[in-house]
Amino acid sequence: MAHKWEFSTRFRRGGFGWRSQLPIKRIKEALTEIKGVARKDPALAAEGAVRFLEKLSPAIDNVDSSSGAIGSAINRAVDVLVELIADAPADASTRSKWLERLWNAVEEDGIGYLDCIPDYWGRLCASQTMASYWADVFIEGVRSLWDKESPRRGYSHGTPACLSCLFYSARHAELLKLLDLDPNLSWHYRIWGTKALAAMGRPDEAIMYAYKTSDSGLDTYLFAETCEQIRLSQGKIEEAFYSFAFAANRRTTGLATYKAIQAKYPSKTPEEILTLLLDESPGHEGRWFAAAKSAGLLEEALAIAEEFPCDPITLTRAARDFLGTNPEFSAKVGYAALHWFLDGYGHDVLPTDVLGACTLTLHAASKAGCLAEIRQRIVRLIESPFRKGSYMANLVLTCLRKMET
Repeated sequence: MAHKWEFSTRFRRGGFGWRSQLPIKRIKEALTEIKGVARKDPALAAEGAVRFLEKLSPAIDNVDSSSGAIGSAINRAVDVLVELIADAPADASTRSKWLERLWNAVEEDGIGYLDCIPDYWGRLCASQTMASYWADVFIEGVRSLWDKESPRRGYSHGTPACLSCLFYSARHAELLKLLDLDPNLSWHYRIWGTKALAAMGRPDEAIMYAYKTSDSGLDTYLFAETCEQIRLSQGKIEEAFYSFAFAANRRTTGLATYKAIQAKYPSKTPEEILTLLLDESPGHEGRWFAAAKSAGLLEEALAIAEEFPCDPITLTRAARDFLGTNPEFSAKVGYAALHWFLDGYGHDVLPTDVLGACTLTLHAASKAGCLAEIRQRIVRLIESPFRKGSYMANLVLTCLRKMET
């Protein structure tokens, strides 16, 4: 009996309206269902993944994509499902059928949600023989598109698929020769040449090849990540660290970025990593406060909080966390939070946020034995010409008077 997939009934053509919340929820549910099956039957899960990708684009055709939320959910799902399909045990006949169905889904996708799948095509083939077959399917079309004399120019899904297949079939020299025809020196394509040269044992040429690319459409993250991997594989830690680590390990938060670099470069001290982050982000140094604090670099964290604009809510939270263990640090970070509150930093700031930071700072200063000093600094802060009489300054003044009684 054929397996009954719950997501199939939910992903009907045009089955969603324009709001993205429900389809995002359904995508997550489908991903959970397929991954659950994969733990027991990887081949069946791969079949389910192919079916899901076939049904995806027609089902969400009317969904509003302006926020980017639906696109992000799809990209995350594709990343997972591609690996699941590629790793699933399947004979050549079964995999060929999967690939044919997936290619039809890509070609029929009028929105572009599945445009990234051709980049994975060689990986999806799962064998050099299959990848070589598909490379031959696409290669003449790519040559035609890149022929200077050809009237046919533009983009084709077959181009990234062909390059991917040439790489995974180890036809590296042929891949490089084909890329020489690319009139635009596009990084999206030349990444495969960079990887090919590295796979051929020519890492220095690979780095040079990567740099000889067009700035148009350059994916800085992928560029840096690719070059970083090459240098790390050579054992050239210093060059990898100073040339590529920052761009290759950017995450959504400063702390996550710090941890990503730390994981790749265990030989680097926390001070070295923090210095790199500060040097590479002029004008945005404040985002590394949490990283410095988490690494135990309290002096450096305090210097960042005092010198560079920081999120005052984050500073207040740090002041609260250290109230019991390091009240002096807590008081000084709390003062920095007040400073940035009064200068207009922070999102959706409430009066209670400012009053809470002020009360916490004074309490910490009292525990640390520096209440008079911190109080004087706060008074000077609120009486400065650019702040005196402002709403925020008056809030702090109210707090000071209240704490006196």
